[in-house]
Amino acid sequence: MGRIIAVANQKGGVGKSTTAINLSACLAEKGKKVMTIDIDPQGNTTSGLGVDKNSVENTLYELLLNEAKVEDTIIKNVVKNVDLIPSNINLSGAEIELIGIDNKEYILKGITDEIKDKYDFIILDCPPSLNMLTINALTAATSVLVPIQCEYYALEGLSQLIHTIELVQERLNKNLKMEGVVFTMYDARTNLSLQVVENVKDNLNQNIYKTIIPRNVRLAEAPSYGQPITVYDPKSSGAESYRLLADEVINREDN
Repeated sequence: MGRIIAVANQKGGVGKSTTAINLSACLAEKGKKVMTIDIDPQGNTTSGLGVDKNSVENTLYELLLNEAKVEDTIIKNVVKNVDLIPSNINLSGAEIELIGIDNKEYILKGITDEIKDKYDFIILDCPPSLNMLTINALTAATSVLVPIQCEYYALEGLSQLIHTIELVQERLNKNLKMEGVVFTMYDARTNLSLQVVENVKDNLNQNIYKTIIPRNVRLAEAPSYGQPITVYDPKSSGAESYRLLADEVINREDN
C-alpha cells in the first residue's frame, strides 16, 4: 500500500510545489511508482510537470464534485513513473460547492483509497492556506511534509499549521504522522539561513530532514519549461538535493 504524503504549509512561496514536483520525480527515478495530486487551484504542480492546466478536460475539481471518474482524470507518465491528477483555477470554487455535503472532509480520502494500492507514493501538493482542500489532504494523508523557507519569518505560522495537524489527528485521521520539516531556499552565503535552521531546530520538536534544499537558479527555472529538475538539469545542486531528500523519505519508511 502506498504512502500518502501531503506537502503542506499555509505560507506561500516556501517551495511547496517545487518540493512536490521534484520529490515525485526523484522517487520515480529510484524506481518507485508515484501519483502526484495537485490540490492547489494555482495549478503550479500541473504546469511544472508539463501539462497545460487550462486545456485539461478533467481535473481534481470534477473529481471532488463527482463529475468525473478517477481513471478519466489521471494523466499517465507525465514523467517516467509519475502519474498526475491535475488542477486549475476551477478548483478555487470547490470550497463553496462542497458546503452542505456530508463528510466533505473525506472526499479526497475516498479518491486516494481507490488508487493507493497501485502506487508506492501519492504526493499531495496542498494550497497555501488551511482551507477545506488542505483539510481533505490531511485527512487522506498518512504523513505531512512541511517545507520551510530559510528566512526571518520561517517559524511564523508553523505553530498554526502544527495545531491544525493535531486537530486533524484528533478528529479526522488518527493515523496522520508528521513526516518532517525540510528547509528550502537555503543560501549558504548568508548567516540568516544558518540562524533560521538553528532556530527551528531549537524550537521545534519535529523530525527535521538532514537534506537542505539550496537556492538554485536551475531549480527556479525548471517549472517554466514544464520539467522537474531531474529532467531539466539532472546534475544541478537542486537535483542532487532532491535525490537525497527522496532517499531520506524512502529510508524513513524502512525504519
